[in-house]
Amino acid sequence: MGMIENMRLGRYGIWTFDFEDQPAGLIRDSVQELEELGWPAIWIPETVGREALTHAGFLLAATERLTVVNGIAQIWSREAQRTHGAALLLADAYPDRHLLGLGFGAGKPGAKPLQAMNDYLDALDVGPKANPAPRTPMRRILAAYGPKMLELARDRSAGAHTYHVTPEHTAQAREILGPEPFLGVEHAVLFETDATRAREVAREHLHPYLTTPYNIAKFRRLGYPQEDIDGGSDRLVDDLVFWGDLETITAKLRQHLDAGADHVGVQVIGVEPGTSAMPHWRRLTEALLPA
Repeated sequence: MGMIENMRLGRYGIWTFDFEDQPAGLIRDSVQELEELGWPAIWIPETVGREALTHAGFLLAATERLTVVNGIAQIWSREAQRTHGAALLLADAYPDRHLLGLGFGAGKPGAKPLQAMNDYLDALDVGPKANPAPRTPMRRILAAYGPKMLELARDRSAGAHTYHVTPEHTAQAREILGPEPFLGVEHAVLFETDATRAREVAREHLHPYLTTPYNIAKFRRLGYPQEDIDGGSDRLVDDLVFWGDLETITAKLRQHLDAGADHVGVQVIGVEPGTSAMPHWRRLTEALLPA
């Protein structure tokens, strides 16, 4: 299995939407405690709020060792030239601590994901030479699910990032990527042992992903029939959100590593907006990180 040379990513990291709903002071406190606890990496998305590269820069500035991964910076949010300049600065200012994850995201009507990503990478690769070269390379990975996008990630980046997938998908992705490229896999977890309550929270979290075409296509490729996707069957919900006690959750997360992932970004769900998942992150620390 591949890793990105000289980057401190470890086997597990924290993947979180939580910072969208928190003030800067709470975010700073959270990432500094995560670093103190020993977490090597934090993954942040780009949705409708925080801008990906300034968000990454803020987290990097607030910490000393933590690796910050964009999971993902949407290619529609900024011109490739601006992404190039921002990522170049972060690579120079924080050597080996920033990993630029790029993705098609919500996309644009009529745009074809594979062509759009190829074009964006072309523009990135001819970015302006006005800025000084960083001491360590600017590194990128691609959000990828289907075989062709995984092949593009293999051929034109350091690897792939997947989101809301199963260990079976991880095994398929590793086969396509080959042994060298990096494979980072997100998985949602919920500290809830009551099945009815757990599935209720998980369905609410998954609803946007069960109703968007590219996610539906991903689940269909994994063998889930449409009736499993419509509303979210127990089987699908249980596969996409690992719920239960700490031992159950951590055992299931390890399945991704066994299937070929280099790294698992753990997303704790079921946390009230504006509050911190830190109590759950502390519990995961002892179970997942080396002593």
